[in-house]
Amino acid sequence: MSSGWQARLDELGIELPDVVAPLAAYVPAVRTGNLVYTSGQLPIRDGELLAAGKVGAEVSAEDAKPLARQCALNALAAVHALTGIESVVKVVKVVGFVASAPGFDGQPGVINGASELFGEIFGEAGAHARSAVGVSELPRNTPVEVEAIFEVA
Repeated sequence: MSSGWQARLDELGIELPDVVAPLAAYVPAVRTGNLVYTSGQLPIRDGELLAAGKVGAEVSAEDAKPLARQCALNALAAVHALTGIESVVKVVKVVGFVASAPGFDGQPGVINGASELFGEIFGEAGAHARSAVGVSELPRNTPVEVEAIFEVA
């Protein structure tokens, strides 16, 4: 089944990154039936963490939103490596974690960086259920982590 997702990525000028190597004992994505679950993805590009610190303190919400986008790109790379991007039928669920300074309550706006990317690429098939959660700490002092569930053919 070809959905034209690669053509859409090309049209948007988006190149999927290499899959980020796991930082511990897990795999980047797992398929069960027609669902692919990604592990939590950090804002890593070319092997480097793009930012560190808490959103609302060391990292602004405005700067954190593109970090969530990078996390989503990394999730897509994991799906692509496992099943191929053309197999994606629907983005089912996105869960975003935001390392938040005390009093910061803008988690939904930060995680929009991931949600909006999926909408740009997949259109209606990118509309998904979502949770945006504020946490006190994330691995490697990253500001954002995103995981997702995809329906695949």
